Amino acid sequence: MLAVFKRELFSFLNSLMAYITIGIFLLACGLMFWFFPDTSILEYGYAEMDGFFGLVPYLFMFLISAITMRSFAEERKEGTYVLLATRPLTNLQIISAKYLACLVLVLFALLPTLIYCYSIAQLGLPKGNLDTGAIIGSYIGLFLLGGAFTAIGIFASSFTKNQIIAFAVSVFLCFFAYSGFDSVSKISAFRGIENQLANLGIAEHYQSISRGVLDTRDVVYFVSFVALFFGLTHVVIGGRKW
Repeated sequence: MLAVFKRELFSFLNSLMAYITIGIFLLACGLMFWFFPDTSILEYGYAEMDGFFGLVPYLFMFLISAITMRSFAEERKEGTYVLLATRPLTNLQIISAKYLACLVLVLFALLPTLIYCYSIAQLGLPKGNLDTGAIIGSYIGLFLLGGAFTAIGIFASSFTKNQIIAFAVSVFLCFFAYSGFDSVSKISAFRGIENQLANLGIAEHYQSISRGVLDTRDVVYFVSFVALFFGLTHVVIGGRKW
């Protein structure tokens, strides 16, 4: 499993596409955080990062889908999965190795944004006037959110040879999982069960953690969500005669 993990990770790091994708993500974060008037912290006037943590989930949908789209789609297109499957590894170990490699890349993309915390702390009056608990909770929430979106992306890549289709399906599933349930809960036909429907979506649990309170129910939700898509991916690749 470690060999597959290293192969996946180094194949990403040796690819120009990975650097371009992460670079575009960081550029978009920087522009939205500092320059665009509607989202700029300088226009907002308060030393807090709520706007940033509200925007990143939507950027994650594209970043993570771009990272994961090649995981199984490329293996199917080039016919290399047969060689991978002959190794003494279970399907679950193969999925886990690819998942962890993608998740490490997501973490690499997220780490440079920590400089925003320092910048805001220096801009605050007085200096260092920052809600550290909420920021730590928000970064934990982003990491868990990244794990959930990565599981979706791996699943989307498992049933097609076309990376573009995998990307599009992944973006759609991530968007629906994040905000779709909340939107559906507002339909009048579901009045009375709107809270239960909203709780099925990722946004409710991400926002709960972002308040700085790490509730075990939210952590269990994210772990269960990842396990669900692990199972779906296992069914897809286990049911195919590669």
